[in-house]
Amino acid sequence: MAGVEKPRYQQLKDRIIARISSGELQPGDRVPSENELVESSSVSRMTANRALRELTDEGYVRRVAGRGSFVADLRAQSHVLEVQNIADEIAARGHTHSSSVIRQSKQNARGEVAKALHVEQGTEIVHLTLVHYENGVPVQVEDRHVLADFAPGCLDEDFAATTPSAYLSSVAPLQEAEQVVRAAIPNAAVCRQLQMADDEPSLVVLRRTWSGGRPVTFARLHHPGSRYELTGHYIPPGTARSPSADVVQLESLKQC
Repeated sequence: MAGVEKPRYQQLKDRIIARISSGELQPGDRVPSENELVESSSVSRMTANRALRELTDEGYVRRVAGRGSFVADLRAQSHVLEVQNIADEIAARGHTHSSSVIRQSKQNARGEVAKALHVEQGTEIVHLTLVHYENGVPVQVEDRHVLADFAPGCLDEDFAATTPSAYLSSVAPLQEAEQVVRAAIPNAAVCRQLQMADDEPSLVVLRRTWSGGRPVTFARLHHPGSRYELTGHYIPPGTARSPSADVVQLESLKQC
């Protein structure tokens, strides 16, 4: 109902979140303790405890036993060994995903794209370029090439409403994927789209995915180095994977 005052614990949370969002509190900075919040804000200990507890649960704050509460590093994370839908990654963090489509056109495969997809020069592909946002902040430029005969409806899909990853998974299940991660200084267009400084490095994921025994997509995923990180978890051998020569071939591809 309009005009109803927020609970005191929510007011405390909002004030701390505002200080984090403005940059007044940086990752690693100490957050006021329960005692300090009680004294400075004239609230009960229960109210201060609930505010800090919910800030911790929502990922804004990390609490260290015996030391206090500190601003968490809010950089987005992705698993280096898994192929995930970026919208699902963002939703799992409790944040909002949105995207804007820069390019959605049919082209002929040339050079490294034809090589990566194992097709003849001139084979029809769909070229997609999107910017993905997390809570309104750009975190990824997706530059993807898709075999046109694999996904005939790709040109007509609304990729502002569904991600290419989700759409392609609905066309046919993912059989296999290959990824290479490298650091790079992005070109001017990527810098502008990701709102990066000219000298800021990016993390670039080169990714191929297979269906029906052939590679059907090749993507470059650009991420701002200061707002994104990749994590990994080792799983012992036991599942089939592509020959190592394929990985070397992908690593040798030039970044555009």
